[in-house]
Amino acid sequence: MSMTIAEKIFAKASGKKEVEAGDVVMSNIDVAMTHDLTGPLSVEAFEKIGVPKVWDPEKIVILFDHQVPADSLDAVTNHMIMRKFVKEQGITNFYDVREGVCHQVLPEKGHVVPGEIVVGTDSHTCTHGALGAFATGIGSTDMSMVFATGKLWFKVPETIKFNIEGTLPEHTYAKDVVLNIIGHVGADGATYKACQFAGETTSNMSVSDRMVMCNMAIEMGGKTGLVEPDQKTVNYLKNRTNKSYDIIKGDDDAESLEIIDIDVNDLEPQIACPHNVDNVHGISKVEGTPIDQVFLGSCTNGRIQDLRDAAKILKGNKVSDSIRMLVIPASREVYTKALNEGLMNIFVDSGALVCNPCCGPCLGGHVGLIGPGEVSLSTSNRNFKGRQGSSEGEVYLSSAAVAAASAITGKIEDPRNL
Repeated sequence: MSMTIAEKIFAKASGKKEVEAGDVVMSNIDVAMTHDLTGPLSVEAFEKIGVPKVWDPEKIVILFDHQVPADSLDAVTNHMIMRKFVKEQGITNFYDVREGVCHQVLPEKGHVVPGEIVVGTDSHTCTHGALGAFATGIGSTDMSMVFATGKLWFKVPETIKFNIEGTLPEHTYAKDVVLNIIGHVGADGATYKACQFAGETTSNMSVSDRMVMCNMAIEMGGKTGLVEPDQKTVNYLKNRTNKSYDIIKGDDDAESLEIIDIDVNDLEPQIACPHNVDNVHGISKVEGTPIDQVFLGSCTNGRIQDLRDAAKILKGNKVSDSIRMLVIPASREVYTKALNEGLMNIFVDSGALVCNPCCGPCLGGHVGLIGPGEVSLSTSNRNFKGRQGSSEGEVYLSSAAVAAASAITGKIEDPRNL
């Protein structure tokens, strides 16, 4: 029987020879992640079960990233709850306030490898599918059951393969590709489906760029994002992990596979306009829109390549006096690389504010919020009402290059103009 990569991973995880889309299977979990915002709810639910110890303290990863350093008494309380849980359960993979955003740190630290089932109490856990794992977000109650048993029920999803072909024009990036796809498919166009990114364009992308696309699979309703592992995957994992893994590839004739062809040869920079991620337009339609804040960072576009792309544009230029710009690296590793490459000097000299690795204003609960009537241009993944502060504010989404160009002019700017 021919199977998709998602079906093959679930067959392996459930101990079955074959599964097909629509089957409900009990799957072994390889990695379970939670953070400071959703973790306390998982701990509370786990304690109600009455099981004294988690199933495997070495397969649980706990990070602080949403509100670090703690910005309120509630945040402090959440941190204390999780530190206590880590100590009581002997959880070995604990990253306190130092490391950065969970979806960047897990791959950096070698916790994600191809062919595994990765779950996290965060919807953007789908990011890790860029390494060929089936990674998805789950609720805090479901996570408590994973803590207790190491297993979880899943309905095996159908797969949409986005066959992306062509050469990206100047100043267009993976972010533009995925925003364009979401704009065409719609916010619910891939509901509970595995969104597989394939084709020559994807093959030519770095693992970092593949993470951008998988990160945003949830924004079209996807259960996960997926890229079949290749030599770039293997190279990325080298020196990051001692875990053994299987390179699993799907069959093109699998019955549950739908293929959508995407041509990027003529793609221009894309902008997701308020207040939905699928409200996507080419930059020529919204160029000149005044902004109040630029946010460069998040689990979508806070990686070293994003900082490099932005620094090239900002070097020798100044952030407009009419706005503020926040630069928030996704992890300490990214932060250190940016320091060593002199990128931070460029950002500081330009007038940007450089913050510690964290989620920043992305969730609307920490640094850099916008007020009523203010407009944010963000490299993050969501632009819902109130997402970055006031429900009377507006959020536009873009690539790092567009963010940098717009910071200079104080309005949404096509980087090809500079």
